[in-house]
Amino acid sequence: MGKVKHSRFNCTPGCSVEATIGLLDGKWKSIILWHLLCEKVLRFGELKNKIPAITQKVLTRQLRELEEDGIIIRKVYAQIPPKVEYRLSDLGFSLEPVLVALKEWGDKNINLYGKPN
Repeated sequence: MGKVKHSRFNCTPGCSVEATIGLLDGKWKSIILWHLLCEKVLRFGELKNKIPAITQKVLTRQLRELEEDGIIIRKVYAQIPPKVEYRLSDLGFSLEPVLVALKEWGDKNINLYGKPN
């Protein structure tokens, strides 16, 4: 079941932030998008290998939601075994400054989160 579309936002102050966070919700979407931004095109198994902690079920769900939202493009090749590739759409590429800003902030502040005692 897909998530509620963006029409639920009432455009009060902060609405744009809420909409953006809504698109990127989930623990893994930003990570999936980062890998697609860096690699351009990846198959399902390649994404799974790059994100070993994600389950196949969750990866499938996150990819479906990103496709439904128009952030990624899924291309299926008619062959056996089936070959499926994922890439960012133009809308997905427009998230590049957001993803780069998240990475830069993380690079700069990762040391704030030391190992637990």
